[in-house]
Amino acid sequence: MDYSKDEGSLKDADYQVVKLQRKGGYRAASFVFVMMLLDNVGFVANMVSLVLYFGSVMHFNIAESATTTTNLLGTVFLIPILGGFISDTYLNRLNTCVLFGFIELLGYVLLVIQSHDKKLLPSPCGETSCVHGTKALLFYASIYLFAVGAGGIRGCVPALGADQFDNNDPKQRKKLASFFNWFLFFVTIGASIGVTVVVYVSTEITWYKGFIISLACSSGGLLIIAMGKPFYCYRVSGDSPLLSVLQVLLVTVKNLRIKVPENSDELHEIQSDESNLMKNRIPHTDQFRILDKAAVLREGKEPKEWEVCTVTQVEETKILTRMMPILFSTIIMNTCLAQLQTFSIQQGVRMNTHFRRYNIPPASIPVIPLVFMTALIPVYEFAFVPLFRKITGHPNGITELQRVGVGLVLSAISMAIAGVIEVKRKDEFNNHNHVISLFWLSFQYAIFGIADMFTLVGLLEFFYREAPGGMRSLSTSFSFLSLSIGYFLSTAFVELINSVTRRVTESKIGWLEGDDLNQIHLELFYWFLAVLSMINFVIYLLCAKWYKYQIAVPLESELVSKNDAAPRNDGTEDPANSVS
Repeated sequence: MDYSKDEGSLKDADYQVVKLQRKGGYRAASFVFVMMLLDNVGFVANMVSLVLYFGSVMHFNIAESATTTTNLLGTVFLIPILGGFISDTYLNRLNTCVLFGFIELLGYVLLVIQSHDKKLLPSPCGETSCVHGTKALLFYASIYLFAVGAGGIRGCVPALGADQFDNNDPKQRKKLASFFNWFLFFVTIGASIGVTVVVYVSTEITWYKGFIISLACSSGGLLIIAMGKPFYCYRVSGDSPLLSVLQVLLVTVKNLRIKVPENSDELHEIQSDESNLMKNRIPHTDQFRILDKAAVLREGKEPKEWEVCTVTQVEETKILTRMMPILFSTIIMNTCLAQLQTFSIQQGVRMNTHFRRYNIPPASIPVIPLVFMTALIPVYEFAFVPLFRKITGHPNGITELQRVGVGLVLSAISMAIAGVIEVKRKDEFNNHNHVISLFWLSFQYAIFGIADMFTLVGLLEFFYREAPGGMRSLSTSFSFLSLSIGYFLSTAFVELINSVTRRVTESKIGWLEGDDLNQIHLELFYWFLAVLSMINFVIYLLCAKWYKYQIAVPLESELVSKNDAAPRNDGTEDPANSVS
């Protein structure tokens, strides 16, 4: 870029570049780390404990508590799509985070108000639902404002942190991979505090004080990420990525009868001098050739929107299309995760929760996988990656898709073990009148925690790296979309399993029906998910083998400062920003 045209002199241009070199890097990402640590204190605590709040305070039965929880969490992880879309199209990542942060705080405020005032809480009624009228309005408004706010934050914050590293620089790409590992590390620290301190306060002292702690931590996190404003590299917002995809699909339909030229150079593409800062030119690929019809300019037509699309637009659509099988292959794993946050917590209520002099809240049992993850992430970063880098030659040790595959296998093992533990729990109680220790659940939680460490980081990095520049918030939110569908599928599976087994069992009672966990067949449901997970893993292997990584040709740097339109530092780092 000719800086002299923008700044008036070479001296001014040099100053501009030096100024931008001081932006980004780990110094800027540290604000993201602290924000996610604080926000996850309350977020994860409520993820694992709200099922108890719904049962003990709102008086839902076991199945209602589980389905209400999975529906809520499904909504939480569906909203990142909205957050990613807004930050890619209308607002930058930081402003989107602040917007949804205030929505989350409003949800917490309503939760505090309702849980503190007994007049706003329902009384036991013996009906299907005890929550009616104004109490129901306040209840659902509070939990879904919390869901919208928390979900929107997760749709833009990972991309904001990743934007601080140049994906086009090989040295920065290694740091980008490390960023996602450390991102999860700080998330797990916050979650560990939440499932111990906040859960204990909520379940053992009083719920409203637990919500106040969540409110205070989220407020602090929002303040911290706003304080990092002077240090961030920003992507300026551009055209709607979803609108671009829609254009490709509609123009393809228009051009269905048109033959695609054999020479891809004849397809429509904007030259580099016509491109803006937001675009990378993506080379043509032969996959999904039917979409190439959108890049054919019909005879007598002007090259304008809705008449013809560029090769880059078409390739962006192809990239998203290739990603979908990978996304859908991880849904079953997240259906398994939903069980650890619903039925497994309810198992814990019926187990021995004492450890020496202390009473351990059942909702605190997820601290076990979180401790595993917190300890293993540095081991993975400093030992596993260098070792496998020498073996495989891959800069990250193993590829993102291999990481996901490891996690899928471990999640299946976790569900199989969960079924075995439930058999033991019921046998000890029903046949020997003995209540086993809560810590038996640690086996299934620990294995799933390791699975989550591999899969979540692998997906975040995969979707960020493979996505076109203008779609990275939207793309990273796909990781959370998989969670959302998994939670909703869990609700559907509970209803389906009950419906089918009600017809085939002699008792005419579904596997998961009733309030007595010692009489239902939760272990069979766990084993059903384990078998389904292994079938899903085979499908995933086929999808991963079929996937072709995209190669982008950068025209201009995607990252600019908020006030300056100069390119970001490309490779030469300020020592103040360099943390390996």
